[in-house]
Amino acid sequence: MAIIVYNDHASAFSLELIPTFAIGVAADFMPADEGYGRRPVPAVKGHPELAWHLAESLVLDEFDMTIANKMDVDHGLTVPLSIMFDQPDEWPIPVIPLCVNVIQYPPPTGQRCYSLGKAIRRAVDAYDEDLRVVIFGTGGMSHQLQGERAGLINEDFDRRFLDDLSRDPARLANIPHVDYIREAGSEGIELVMWLIMRGALGEHVSETYRHYHIPASNTAAGLIILETDESTGVTS
Repeated sequence: MAIIVYNDHASAFSLELIPTFAIGVAADFMPADEGYGRRPVPAVKGHPELAWHLAESLVLDEFDMTIANKMDVDHGLTVPLSIMFDQPDEWPIPVIPLCVNVIQYPPPTGQRCYSLGKAIRRAVDAYDEDLRVVIFGTGGMSHQLQGERAGLINEDFDRRFLDDLSRDPARLANIPHVDYIREAGSEGIELVMWLIMRGALGEHVSETYRHYHIPASNTAAGLIILETDESTGVTS
């Protein structure tokens, strides 16, 4: 069972409707048409029971979630699945999409995302079925796609971010928007989505894997696997 935190790229939402946080509660989510037909990957199977439980718990925990009974999911969600599971005929796990606005200002703060992760943890702990849950925090690391600084990569910023996911997440939660823009480029704000994942894992985690790469696409790519040190069944 996976909760995937990602951002939509004008597939399910547009500048006409901009939810800060949206949770998908449907049984199925179709791959989006991003301009060249639907992405050639399997449809995503949801988990409506846990999704509705999360929606109720998060709203009552004072997070204003947008509830999506139907939405297509684009590469922001399906690429992480492909990295995890390659190219199967169908995805081997159900998925709950949790979409975050990091496109249109103002995006949520790192602290708000970190707190949302903690609320997700509480909701999963309170669910009455024994499930093993993994949570994906997605989004590019330092990158900027336009303007005078197009192509910006800040490896030092990225590597320190990866370091502090395990040793000092509170510092990351307090990075202001302007620092993301200055240090990580205009699209580096996507890193706040990683903090939802980190908040869900509890205070103490262990790092089991890390990879960092700067590909030709000019978007720094990081991958880290963290496991909670407490017996909640929630990992990343």
